[in-house]
Amino acid sequence: MEQRIKVLFFIESLAAGGAEKALSTIINNINKDKFDITVATVIANGVYVDQISRYVKFKPLITTRNRFVYSVLYHLIYFYLPLWVVYNLFIPKGNDVEVAFCEGFATKLLANSSNKRKVAWVHTDMVVNPWTQCQVYFSIEEEKKTYLKYNKIICVSEAVKQSVKMKFGIEADTIYNPIDRDEIISKSKEEVLSPTKSKFRMITIGRLVEQKGYDRLMKVINELKIEELNFELWILGDGPERQTLEDYIDKNNLNDYIKLYGFIPNPYPYIVTCDLFVCSSRCEGYSTVVMEAVILGIPVITTLCSGMKELLGDNIYGVIVENEDMALLEPLKRIIYDRDYLTELAQKVKIRSDDFKISSLMRPIEELLG
Repeated sequence: MEQRIKVLFFIESLAAGGAEKALSTIINNINKDKFDITVATVIANGVYVDQISRYVKFKPLITTRNRFVYSVLYHLIYFYLPLWVVYNLFIPKGNDVEVAFCEGFATKLLANSSNKRKVAWVHTDMVVNPWTQCQVYFSIEEEKKTYLKYNKIICVSEAVKQSVKMKFGIEADTIYNPIDRDEIISKSKEEVLSPTKSKFRMITIGRLVEQKGYDRLMKVINELKIEELNFELWILGDGPERQTLEDYIDKNNLNDYIKLYGFIPNPYPYIVTCDLFVCSSRCEGYSTVVMEAVILGIPVITTLCSGMKELLGDNIYGVIVENEDMALLEPLKRIIYDRDYLTELAQKVKIRSDDFKISSLMRPIEELLG
């Protein structure tokens, strides 16, 4: 039997984010006869830990449950030890390929490897959402020098690729995040307890953080309420902005219009009960959840972010509006009022749904690592 290629994927955690979901899909679908996979993280917990550790070796840098020891190790890794020391002490060795699967700390840490095959994955628009500056790097030049230590940079959309070139003057390649269409459709058929549908139902899914734009979406909902339209919005996800959003809902008497359900491991049965998926993000790399809504045949309206035109065409398979605070308002009014328009959107999105096949999405990833 031919020796398997040893691949290390490093990401900070396996929390409920788009990059983490994409990694989980890669791990579940990659050819295990060809690749010997290890996934390393800083912390040992996260919603995708069980799913990933079931298929491959899982090596968190911090494994202790002792709070004091955990705190000491966490601060040593992030704040006190030089990263070359962290790499040599903690990162599993002996891999043919090392992949920093997210921009930021993961990329900065694996840059200290002498491995000749290092890959950096970028999941966000580095110009629109320069979150790594100040949090991880002191300057753009420092971040550029980090990326130059990699022999391959992979971006999740053409827009993300262009942002890397614009910011650093570095060429990169595009590989779209894989998504398991059959698994999503299968999971959408699971029975769940959900309220009886009596009004136009919208849904959005993501972490409750500023990037997702739920604050401005709620302002749009408040305006729709004034129009006395019969609708509701479900928000699935959790995060640091939850209390602020709950306060806004209470202050503006939106409890009959907006429901915060928190993180739900299998959101697909909820998506298929809805009339419309709404993405209000200020920035995205290549939205996994929008792709999931498309696969399930649910019409999508979204702000203009990286990857949206690649997913939906130029307003062909969904509605794309300007990335401005109230840009969703008028198109949402039309969709809620005009059921023929909604039917037209549903017919178009089903055409796009057929384009997502896991085998074709995994092929460029396996070619990259092979």
